[in-house]
Amino acid sequence: MNKLNLATLLETNAYPGRGIVLGRSADGKYAVAAYFIMGRSENSRNRVFTVTEDGIRTEAYDPSKMVDPSLIIYHPVRQVGDKLVVTNGDQTDTVRDFLVAGKTAVEALHTREFEPDGPNYTPRISGVLEQDGSFQLSILKSADGDPVCSHRFFYDYSNPLPGEGRFIHTYMGDGNPLPSFEGEPERVILDAPSAQALADQMWNALNADNKVSLFVRYIDLETGAKQEVIKNKFE
Repeated sequence: MNKLNLATLLETNAYPGRGIVLGRSADGKYAVAAYFIMGRSENSRNRVFTVTEDGIRTEAYDPSKMVDPSLIIYHPVRQVGDKLVVTNGDQTDTVRDFLVAGKTAVEALHTREFEPDGPNYTPRISGVLEQDGSFQLSILKSADGDPVCSHRFFYDYSNPLPGEGRFIHTYMGDGNPLPSFEGEPERVILDAPSAQALADQMWNALNADNKVSLFVRYIDLETGAKQEVIKNKFE
């Protein structure tokens, strides 16, 4: 699998939906995590990322305009012990609860399926970043838009190589219904030297009309020190 340019992938896809990037910085010193959300409706666009004691959550920018909070208000990022959980929905809390109980993220996600938003049946994408920089990604999908059948795919990356990551997102592009992500997580180049640099690179590449919020964290693999950047279209 060839390494792809992350910015180019974002620039050439007007609507990847929600996306997770996990990997390692080019100098090998940092574990890298990024998560973004996009929106087509006013309800989806009316959101910001806010900081919590263990990660971030989505909130309404203007509460008076919030129509339906289901599927759009959740904790995308939560620290659970030495693991960072990143997902595109309330399965973050499911994974957290299982990990706290001494179980695995895989066990947790076998209790969940795609989102109940037919006809899109948006995939649930999830990632777990380990203390040593290894990580797992997963996607829970319908069977080509048929909600009768659930497909669950899990990917495990031990000791990732410097300067590369894996990118998984909910949609292949815009459309009605929205076409679900297909194939393995994309192998992407991570050449940004800092969390701020990666955040700027991704934010500038995301579609200007559809982008909503972005979170990036760099974690020093020796000290655990964190660089963190949040960008919201509505500041």
